[in-house]
Amino acid sequence: MEKFTQLDGLVVPLDRANVDTDAIIPKQFLKSIKRSGFGPNLFDEWRYLDHGEPGQDHSKRPLNPDFVLNLPRYRGASIMLTRDNFGCGSSREHAPWALLDFGIRALVGTSFADIFFNNCFKNGLLPITLPAAEVDELFRQCTAQAGYRLRIDLDAQTVTRPDGKVLRFDVEPFRKYCLLNGLDDIGLTLRHADKIREFEARRRLEQPWLFGQ
Repeated sequence: MEKFTQLDGLVVPLDRANVDTDAIIPKQFLKSIKRSGFGPNLFDEWRYLDHGEPGQDHSKRPLNPDFVLNLPRYRGASIMLTRDNFGCGSSREHAPWALLDFGIRALVGTSFADIFFNNCFKNGLLPITLPAAEVDELFRQCTAQAGYRLRIDLDAQTVTRPDGKVLRFDVEPFRKYCLLNGLDDIGLTLRHADKIREFEARRRLEQPWLFGQ
């Protein structure tokens, strides 16, 4: 998992509440368990004017000119502003995979669905919760100013606006540690690889019948 320490990124505002995971990545694209390749289908039903299916040539699909991710001013955004209850619905881990594959590294909003929130941290995506008044102001500034960027410092737990105002956010210490060090569940386990190998070697000697010997 890629480490998350600091991010200076272009911001895209998704001004919708209760965005569910089927909107983030529709169910027909869940056939793969690889963590890559989902970016072209992020918000598929909103980004394109036709119905999406796996294996399509997305370069030939008609784009919805009114959807925010298709606007040229937000191309290359790595931070997304969201509203209440983002990531609700089914528990698919493909949702953070699709956001990451598209290039989104951080989400800033008022609230996130619990399972989606947990899945973000496990995959290197930082969800930041701020008070509604602060999020409202971020939306106002972002829509008013082209090229709007935020600076996020995970270690300091701050979001800095272009005008210099610093917003502080909370994050659970263990989740913060994992993101700063790029450790997902597998990475956490592999920190103890030597002890695991020692245990397996000892077990093979003490219980050889388990290994067909």
